[in-house]
Amino acid sequence: MSNGSTFPPHRRLRGTLLIVLAAVVVVAGLGGWLAWRSPGGDGGGPPRAGQPGPSESAAKGADGKDSGKGKRDGEPGGKGSGDSPGDGSGGDTGGDSGKDDPHDSLKGKVVVIDPGHNPDNRDHGQEIARPVDIGNERKECDTTGTSTNGGYAEASFTLDVARRARTLLQEQGAKVVFTQDGDRPYGPCVDERAAIGNKAHADAAISIHADGSGAGNRGFHVILPARVTAGPADTSTIVAPSRRLGERLAGRFIAATGSAPSNYIGGGTGLDVRSDLGGLNLSTVPKVFIECGNMRDPKDAAQLTDAQWRQKAARGITEGITDFLTG
Repeated sequence: MSNGSTFPPHRRLRGTLLIVLAAVVVVAGLGGWLAWRSPGGDGGGPPRAGQPGPSESAAKGADGKDSGKGKRDGEPGGKGSGDSPGDGSGGDTGGDSGKDDPHDSLKGKVVVIDPGHNPDNRDHGQEIARPVDIGNERKECDTTGTSTNGGYAEASFTLDVARRARTLLQEQGAKVVFTQDGDRPYGPCVDERAAIGNKAHADAAISIHADGSGAGNRGFHVILPARVTAGPADTSTIVAPSRRLGERLAGRFIAATGSAPSNYIGGGTGLDVRSDLGGLNLSTVPKVFIECGNMRDPKDAAQLTDAQWRQKAARGITEGITDFLTG
């Protein structure tokens, strides 16, 4: 040692170590601060380009595809957004938006409904007995129709079901023409009933009835026109489309009402072909009759007099016509 100022060796080593440790602490702190400020760090800076932020990652699965979870109402693909298939809440579907709309399914179609008989026919016996030409023979202008044993008239039944069917058809956009709406003193005659459908150029016509057979005879049946070419009658062009109408009507009537096809007419098919009905013989448009049940059978009568069942009958008729016109 010179001049007596040197420290012992172990005190110099401890001072040096303290300086080195202080330098390490400063460097480590500076590195942490720089890492906190760098893009993509945990300090809240924006994510780097191409790197999903936290909200995106939560909505994607391990394969990177949308999982559909966590979407809020109104977001694409979320509930109520209008972009999910079939939600009907809007958005361009790329097709005809009204194609499956029941309110438009019969738009432009004309349907003629013929409520069988007339409640006031019974007061006009002489007038309705007048014979008219139906092509292959002459028959009375109209009849009173039948009734249940309790006195519920067929003419009242047919008007009620016809009005219910009219409402349903109009809701689908159809133009509905009645041959009578309880607004005539009697009739009209069967030849005029056919003429109303012809004049309207109906796409489909239906005459609504209920039968008057014996007790135990149950069920409905649809009457189709036979081929008749005589006098003013020529059904040659309507036989085939009328059968299609009748078949669709029978199928839908079963589904809507739960009724079985007639057990006494049609051999279980619910279909019958006749050549003695002026309303069919004189028609130039597809037309059928439907006997909705047998008013003289107590079980059938219980249905025919029930308003809820008549609504089902109207729906079955409407759906059968709709199937025919849109199929």
